[in-house]
Amino acid sequence: MRIVPCIYARQHGVAVITALLLTTLAITIVASLFWQQQVQVRSIENQRLQLQQQWILRGALDWAGLILREDGKYSSVDDLDEPWAVPLGETRLDQYIESVRADTDVVDATLSGSISDAQARYNLTNLCPNGIINPVEVAVFARLLENKKLDSALAQATAVAMSLTLIKPESDAAAGDRFNGPRLMKLAHVDDLLAVPGFSPEILSKLSDLVIFLPRATPVNINTASSEVLSARIGTLSPEDIETLLKSRNTASYRDLADFTNRLPGKHFSVSPGRESVTTNYFLVKGKVRMSRAELDMQALIERNGSNTKLIWIRQD
Repeated sequence: MRIVPCIYARQHGVAVITALLLTTLAITIVASLFWQQQVQVRSIENQRLQLQQQWILRGALDWAGLILREDGKYSSVDDLDEPWAVPLGETRLDQYIESVRADTDVVDATLSGSISDAQARYNLTNLCPNGIINPVEVAVFARLLENKKLDSALAQATAVAMSLTLIKPESDAAAGDRFNGPRLMKLAHVDDLLAVPGFSPEILSKLSDLVIFLPRATPVNINTASSEVLSARIGTLSPEDIETLLKSRNTASYRDLADFTNRLPGKHFSVSPGRESVTTNYFLVKGKVRMSRAELDMQALIERNGSNTKLIWIRQD
């Protein structure tokens, strides 16, 4: 008679424990499902934000092309006083996107960007047009490296690397000592210089705003180039002469090459349309869009030919 209550108590205790275990298991499963759902919702939101950002940047790129086309119609000289050279400060876009949202949602959408003259930089394609190394251009790049206190021998190394990338397979045997290793990838962006022996990320950080790879050999725009690029391009001028030309440019841009040479009375230096210019065909467009927790950076190269523009490449980070 006394054993029954004990057995009943034990059974009751087991039932309670089992109920607790089942409850814990159910809560765990439900929590896991809610977590998975939350992850999926967040993933969809991130994809939506990324898509919106891409469309905004694409629209900004189209707008940049329109500005460049209009400038090409009415201007025969490219300088830093033109509308395309005015950067777009951080501009809020909240009123244009996500117009239907809950009142509790906080959306911080901004767009910023700029257009810069790609021919204000030294075009590394000049080193080896059509696979033939140009010693004059190698000397120009060497002076630019020296201006930045870098090893000038990197100029020749870059030219050789570029020539190797342009060797056709059927001509490898005739290349002789010029080709004695694995074929290098074609150099198309400044970051690709890391494939050239001697370059490092630290060196590229010093050159990133001074050099560029363009689809073809181009002159330097004397209305937009920096003192380092101008000094490298025209090696016969002293730093003081370059500074004088820059100050004169700030007062009035150069209308042609003759105007450029006449700004230094008593100084004789040679310029030519193939090396220097007052117009530009290639422009770099940079843009950044920020929406809530997401950011997207874009850089694109646009070619302008008269009143027509063409997108050469686009990179997104």
